[in-house]
This record gives sequence, structure tokens and C-alpha cells, in this order.
Amino acid sequence: MTMQRTFSIIKPDATRRNLTGAINSKIEASGLRIIAQKRIHMSDREAREFYAVHADRPFYNDLVSFMTSGPVVVQVLEGQNAIAAYREVMGSTNPSDAADGTIRKEFAEGIEANSVHGSDSIENAAIEIAYFFTNEEIVG
Repeated sequence: MTMQRTFSIIKPDATRRNLTGAINSKIEASGLRIIAQKRIHMSDREAREFYAVHADRPFYNDLVSFMTSGPVVVQVLEGQNAIAAYREVMGSTNPSDAADGTIRKEFAEGIEANSVHGSDSIENAAIEIAYFFTNEEIVG
């Protein structure tokens, strides 16, 4: 097993419904530690840059609008095989396909408003963490 860090966003649909604590409980119950966390309101520029990989996809503008519609909670998570562990606790992107007990099965409103984002690779985790956090903000 490898100690890793991954990136998480608690999305506007979840923060609007005051689910940050419930989601954090699921994260911690899975064995991951929250080693950095802050509540922000993503600007249009930040959302466009962060999701630039999707710029050519038809849902890009809706995604940017959604992610800037309210506050989000950005986080750095740490643990054994953190990327895979967090993706498992998040559940499938489509909440109707997500396993029982996962964040998306319990809290998502739909495919876009699916309550959380998580990094999908070691490389993307490093990029996403660095986008929102300085090394000084991460306390392991």
C-alpha cells in the first residue's frame, strides 16, 4: 500500500444543503485524513481554468456555471491509496449507478450536482492540489 494525497471538492449542491460535515464524516470513516480544507467561492476564471480539460465538451459552460453558483469546500485528503479509496467512497459519477453507502448515492441530486469531485490519478491530484493550496496550507 502506498501513502498518497488526493484532491476533493464538496460541490455547491452539497454546501447549499449543509452537507459538508456529513461528507467529511464519510471521508474520515473510510480511513482518509483531511489535511487541508477551505471554503471558497470559485470565480468564473478559476472554474474555467480548473475544468479546462473539458473546454471542448458540450457540458463545459454548464459545469462552470454550476461550480460558480455557490461556495465549495476544497480539500486535500491523505491515506493509503487515497485516490482509489476516495473514488470508492465517492461512488459512480451517475448517482443512480453508485453503490449504497457512497457519498453520491446518499447525497447527489444528479449527474452534474453529484456533491463531490475527486482526482482520478496521481498526476491530476498533484495539479489539482497545487491549484488551490500552497504547501504551507497542507498540514499532514
